[in-house]
Amino acid sequence: MTLLKKSLRIENGWLTEGEHCPSPNYNSRPENVTPRLLVVHNISLPPAKFGGGYIKDFFLNRLNSKADPYFATIESLQVSAHLLIEREGTLVQFVSFDQRAWHAGASEYRSVADCNDFSIGIEMEGTDNIPYTEQQYQQLALVSAALIRYYPQLSPDDVAGHSDIAPQRKTDPGMAFNWVYYNRLLSREITE
Repeated sequence: MTLLKKSLRIENGWLTEGEHCPSPNYNSRPENVTPRLLVVHNISLPPAKFGGGYIKDFFLNRLNSKADPYFATIESLQVSAHLLIEREGTLVQFVSFDQRAWHAGASEYRSVADCNDFSIGIEMEGTDNIPYTEQQYQQLALVSAALIRYYPQLSPDDVAGHSDIAPQRKTDPGMAFNWVYYNRLLSREITE
């Protein structure tokens, strides 16, 4: 089990804790645009299986298509998220929060399209219908609070699921994600 730190820090767009695995799948945000939205996703590779390092390989463009039949359907995709929170709470950062990760796709938030431009994408290792772990909720709340402190335009009211910004295409983080519990944890982290 990963021991959770009580608070997290960000320096130059990178968490000072956790693993850094820089992905080539990013670019610059538009000029004068800073993060003002957190997007919660889920991912598991192969689907509904956890561990194995395949998510890292996917975001680093080195997924072996022979390791699982499903991988042949996605190996050519070039995507990334800023951060992955694994089942035991381990943090793996792929893209600086200051940069534009390729996580949202065609999307819209509060009538503004192209959410990648102004959002931070956080992947929870999981599925729409398998409960997330306590360690993941704790880490997500800590990360969210750190991001809200670091980016003045970001607020607790600007956290959405991928399904909220791309409802015709996406369902994650799914019914298994407990928004009430997450918001309670986040509120506690912000007020402490």
